[in-house]
Amino acid sequence: MQKKRILSGMRPTGKLHIGHYVGALENWIKLQDDYQSFHLIADYHVLTTDLNTDDIYQNSIEMLIDWLSTGLDPVKSPMFRQSQIKEHTELHLILSMLITVNRLERNPTLKDQMRDLHIEHVIYGHLGYPVLQTADILLYKGNFVPVGEDQVPHVEISREIARRFNNHYGKVFPEPEPLLTKFARLPGLDGNAKMSKSLNNTILLSDDSDTVKAKLKKAVTDPQKIRKGDPGRPEVCLIFSYHKKFNPEEVPDIEANCKSGALGCVDCKMNCASNISALLQPIIEKRNYYEKHLDEVKDILNDGETRARVDAQKTMIEVREKMKLG
Repeated sequence: MQKKRILSGMRPTGKLHIGHYVGALENWIKLQDDYQSFHLIADYHVLTTDLNTDDIYQNSIEMLIDWLSTGLDPVKSPMFRQSQIKEHTELHLILSMLITVNRLERNPTLKDQMRDLHIEHVIYGHLGYPVLQTADILLYKGNFVPVGEDQVPHVEISREIARRFNNHYGKVFPEPEPLLTKFARLPGLDGNAKMSKSLNNTILLSDDSDTVKAKLKKAVTDPQKIRKGDPGRPEVCLIFSYHKKFNPEEVPDIEANCKSGALGCVDCKMNCASNISALLQPIIEKRNYYEKHLDEVKDILNDGETRARVDAQKTMIEVREKMKLG
């Protein structure tokens, strides 16, 4: 049986952090054996919030290196830049005729982005972000999209547009379904609900052990636990949430010792740092290899774009035939 297809992607912002790993990459790696996966470097999507294109290529390479270093296999799954597959823009134009402005304005993710980025007047391309995302998915006939809960509304828009095209012109596209990530979001070091480089509250996948320790020393904890001996509240502590992901075996002991006051915050943080660094060490070693072999990275990208282009062209031939535009 032919494997079901997955389309997953990220905007290229350069080196990735552990939030990206927990929220997406870890899941992608697990899925690549059971599904036919396509991994999109969403460079056009950058333009929805930032018109500066100076760093897009270098950021794409840095992100691709992190993808490879964490375990994504370019043989199993093509990795490619959206801007290099021209069919993305063609399908986006066609699909934009199948949804109303009012429907796009009801997208809760758009409202959240406008609030978080302090945007007063949304641009046309930002409003239509979910339509371009739909083109990204449907171009490769994606059956599933790995997302966090905050992205589910986008997938629902994709399902609506696929259904509308199929009903009007004839069956071409599957209606994609979300595959929810268990750890959808990792809090930032400052306690912010979102880990983000723009907030300077991240641990990068490329951070060495000393850097991880230094960053965790400054991380927020339970404000009522001032010194060792004070009873703590692990349920409100950022570091405890990290332990649950990166050090699950010790969680019961850490919880008990924190509540009793036997465990101090500094020791707890250094324990957490050691476990995070143990995860990052093999990733850093692979990253060092790829940084010294950039031609290999570029060859992987070129190969992925060649393979993705074949599928994209086949889909658009079918779309044009159904629409009698051949």
